[in-house]
Amino acid sequence: MTRLATLSQRIARRAAAVELGLAVALALAAAALWAFAELAEEVMEGETRAFDTAILLALRIPGDAADPLGPPWLEEMARDVTGLGGLGVLTFLTLAAAGLLWLQRKHGTALYVLAAVGSGVTLSNLAKAFFDRPRPDLVPHGSLVYTASFPSGHSLMAAVVYLTLAALVARNFRERRLRAYVVALAVLVTLAVGASRVYLGVHWPTDVLAGWAAGGAWALACAALARTLARRGAIEPADDGPAPG
Repeated sequence: MTRLATLSQRIARRAAAVELGLAVALALAAAALWAFAELAEEVMEGETRAFDTAILLALRIPGDAADPLGPPWLEEMARDVTGLGGLGVLTFLTLAAAGLLWLQRKHGTALYVLAAVGSGVTLSNLAKAFFDRPRPDLVPHGSLVYTASFPSGHSLMAAVVYLTLAALVARNFRERRLRAYVVALAVLVTLAVGASRVYLGVHWPTDVLAGWAAGGAWALACAALARTLARRGAIEPADDGPAPG
């Protein structure tokens, strides 16, 4: 009887933790979505021009807008970092992660990863087409551009892919420190990709902020939905048991 009571308490605590985590994820997603809406409104009204201009010019040598701050190798490194948010790299990472999950016989989770990221790509394309903001014209572009500026597609998709993959893949680790490590790496890469876009002069700072907000909201919503689907048996549950040893 005592064992049964202890087991019931553990189940109740775990259920409460899941509910709390779901509520926190949804609250953060709502906050990020609100931030995106506020930024979009300010951008469409032209209220962010002074801020965007000041940041872009602050990253250039005074009197020479064509020369970014720092040595030449820093600009080259920025191009390397910005490539981490490119379509080719993100597609490879998504397929690789989905393939790994599939080989682990987590077929539902693998398909969910593809759906979450694919819908995020669609979100980014639709947002760019809707706002159709011109690219920065104050400084030369340090990377090839061929789409509209708002929101930053690299920043949005980096957040969607890295944060979504981190949230879903980290579910397979039992130790919390490993989960935290994976998520922290995803956040670091997402921030670095966005910063590189501004440094290279291909995006206004508010483009990047909006991309982070929209991508973060999408990733959090996907993580929350994954919890719900796992509880209903639609995808595999998280491996949240105690770590061995």
